[in-house]
Amino acid sequence: METEIPAMLAARQLVRPERFLFHSSRMRMKTVSHDELAAMDGESDRCALELSDAHVDVLGYACLVAIMSMGIGYHRRSEARLHQRTVENGAPAPVVTSAGALVEGLKAIGARRIVVVAPYMKPLTRLVVEYLASEGYDVIDHVALEIPDNMAVAAHDPERLPDIVAGLNYADADAIVLSACVQMPSLPVVAKVEALTGKPVITAAVATTWSMLGALGLERVAPGAGALLSGAY
Repeated sequence: METEIPAMLAARQLVRPERFLFHSSRMRMKTVSHDELAAMDGESDRCALELSDAHVDVLGYACLVAIMSMGIGYHRRSEARLHQRTVENGAPAPVVTSAGALVEGLKAIGARRIVVVAPYMKPLTRLVVEYLASEGYDVIDHVALEIPDNMAVAAHDPERLPDIVAGLNYADADAIVLSACVQMPSLPVVAKVEALTGKPVITAAVATTWSMLGALGLERVAPGAGALLSGAY
C-alpha cells in the first residue's frame, strides 16, 4: 500500500494533471494468521477515524486477506461501516478495500476464469479462493507461497513471479491475479507477465489504485500497471 500505490499514482502524474498526497494509519499485524488478521481488522475503525481527521478524499483498506478471512461478502460490510465512521467524524469519504477492489477489477475486465498467486499459508489461501468463488469467479489454478511473516512477504522478490506463473495452468484463464496481496511486491513485473502469457494481469495493489481513482471521479489510468489501468476500463 505504501510503496506500489504511490508509485502508480506518481507515474500517473507524468501523464495527467492531478496530484496526490498520502496519509497512513497502521493496523498492527506481524504474522499472517487468522487470529492476528481478526485483531488487525478490529483496529480498522480507529484508522478510519484518524485518517478522516485529515479530511482525505478516499480511504484504502490495504489488507485483502484480513477482509476475506472475516467471511463471505465482508468487504461490503467493512466499506459501509468504515465510511460511516468518517461521516460521524464530520469528514465523509468513500472507503475502498483491496478485497472489494479485486472483485470489482476482475469484473471490469470481464474475467471469470482466473489463476491466483498468493503469499499466504494454504488455509488462508483457500479462504481467498472460496471468497472469489462466492463472487462468481472460477479459480482454475492457484499457488500458496506459504510465507507466514508479514515482513518476509514484503521482501519477496517480484522477479520470481514470472517463473511462478509459468508453473500454473493459465492457458484457459481470462486473467492472472499476480499478487492477491498488497504487501507482496509485483508491480515491476506486471507488464512482463502480460507479455509472456498473453493474459491481462491484475494485482491487489493495481485493483486498489483503480478503485480509488474511480472513487475520486478520476480517469483510471496509470502507465506500466497493466490492462486494468491502461485507460480501457
